[in-house]
Amino acid sequence: MNSFDSSPSLTAWRTLLALAVVFVMLATTGWTAVREGHDADVSLKEAFAAWQHDRFDGRRLPDPQGPPQRVARFFDALSAPQRNRLVEAYPLVVGNLNGAPVGLRFAANRLALTQSKATELRRMANPKVSRAGRQDADRRMHRFAALLRPHRQVLAFDPAGGGRVAEVFGDLDRASRISVVVPGVDTNVVNFERSYLRYSSPVGMAKSLYAAERAAAPGKPVAVIAWADYTAPTGLGMDAMAGAAAQAGARRLTALAHALPGSEQGSDVPVALFCHSYGSVVCGVAARRLPERVTDIAVSGSPGMRADSAAELGTTARVWAMRDADDWIQDVPYLEVGGLGHGTDPVSAEFGARVLSAADAVGHTGYFVPGTESIGNFARIGVGAYDGLSCAGGGNSCRDGIGEQGGDGDV
Repeated sequence: MNSFDSSPSLTAWRTLLALAVVFVMLATTGWTAVREGHDADVSLKEAFAAWQHDRFDGRRLPDPQGPPQRVARFFDALSAPQRNRLVEAYPLVVGNLNGAPVGLRFAANRLALTQSKATELRRMANPKVSRAGRQDADRRMHRFAALLRPHRQVLAFDPAGGGRVAEVFGDLDRASRISVVVPGVDTNVVNFERSYLRYSSPVGMAKSLYAAERAAAPGKPVAVIAWADYTAPTGLGMDAMAGAAAQAGARRLTALAHALPGSEQGSDVPVALFCHSYGSVVCGVAARRLPERVTDIAVSGSPGMRADSAAELGTTARVWAMRDADDWIQDVPYLEVGGLGHGTDPVSAEFGARVLSAADAVGHTGYFVPGTESIGNFARIGVGAYDGLSCAGGGNSCRDGIGEQGGDGDV
């Protein structure tokens, strides 16, 4: 190669050309879409505003954006009837309030879901709503009805726009290990759960991980959260190439991590994040602000983590990465130019993550399918069984430096 071929100007030109090709491809293949927004009878923003200006039995209500420990102390001082009164008055607030008792949040979100289901039923019966709008209301109504089934544990819910939701599998208050599944683009309340392509949805991913963790460590109390509590980009267009949605999602993910319940022998229960596709961008942006109880961040099918290396993430957590050989994400340009693109490939040697095997996973959405080596690796991370992990290419390189208690060698 001559000196002209390796010049910085030519490299920059090739980079911009690669981005242009991707954008044209995305725009012309119908992968971008615009969705109609939805307004609940009372939005979460309005409910929070009313909460902040209200008083309860002569006392100020805690700041929803304040420390979760302060919120927890407020609820600890209330009687059961007082708590129930707040749920009835402010279901959206209590259901999304970090620091509120988990069981109370479940109850509040059941009430909020019931109210939102009624809203969609009214939209379906409204002759002024378009046919497409009524069809959309029907889909949302059925999703809310499914989330209202007796066994469901909804930790967060906001019906506005495409909708946000988080659901718990297992006993969150008693878990000795907590896992959080962070999904990627096109995640909303309607496709939070699917029957077709089940394991590409947040619920399918979390259920599969929960079953695999219980099989990997029988008798160990674990909990898994399907966390679709951020506004994900729609389609694979410009929003998915930019970082704004990830920044907003990272703030919400960080707040969750700081508020999760559980202590084990006087210390916080370990938390592992499992971040798929654009969800790995969210986790990468959040990494620096996560509490030390987050011991592991595992990404799959990642377009990048908004960092040039695992060290640049600024986290104490171990960073794991995997990619299946036929995942189309490997063809995106792993770079960042003018705020577009998400940086270095997490499975590359220069990034420095611990690279796991994804054998048996098929395509971009196959990492959480039961029986695959990828879900087996995730489960072993989730329960802290690091010695059983399968590294990409064989060998022990991804397990180097991990001590018997699950910490890196210098921990």
